[in-house]
Amino acid sequence: MSKVCVLVGAGPGVGHSVAKKFLDKGYSIALMARSAEKLTAMKNQLGEANVSTWTVDVSDSESLLNAMSSVAKQHGSPEILVFNAYSAAPGKPTDLQAKALEESFVVNVTSALIASQAVIPAMKQAGKGTIVFTGGGFALYPLSDLTALSIGKAGLRALSNCLHQELKPLGIHAGTVTICGTVEAGGPFDPDKIADTFVEFHDQSPESFAPEIMFQGR
Repeated sequence: MSKVCVLVGAGPGVGHSVAKKFLDKGYSIALMARSAEKLTAMKNQLGEANVSTWTVDVSDSESLLNAMSSVAKQHGSPEILVFNAYSAAPGKPTDLQAKALEESFVVNVTSALIASQAVIPAMKQAGKGTIVFTGGGFALYPLSDLTALSIGKAGLRALSNCLHQELKPLGIHAGTVTICGTVEAGGPFDPDKIADTFVEFHDQSPESFAPEIMFQGR
């Protein structure tokens, strides 16, 4: 297992800050996102050393699996998976199209499962590893205007808890950092402060593995 962190759903804000924190801890970072332009900009901001980029549409399972496989082949099996992708298709329950909900769920939950399944075999063999999802307060306090995202974050939270139950006895730490507020630089939900919590999650010792850290502002 290599000192590599895969960040699925890379972008400004929390994604950028999480990547920077783990770079500072000596990890190589594999950034995955749909926009090649945004990936290039993020790589330039972080500095090119120890940063690689992968253009991936997480709604396409084959694209995601190919990217995860390529990272492992080029850099070794990652020690950390951070899943930060999401889809915020708007709509109340009475006007949300079923297809829009299905497509949103694939991004918010199904792709998290696919990415996790890609890294788990090597983590099992090594007896260690971290899988952490970016959770949201909508999992706890759903909003009708964002029904699809609320369902997605609730599903992601449930998935992370199930992974935690299965993987904790094997030395693998799975769970969520649940952000209970609006991310904004300079405020109580500053991305850098949130990113510190991702590091705290990763640094937990096996005997104190928690399935979730609630970030309620600092």
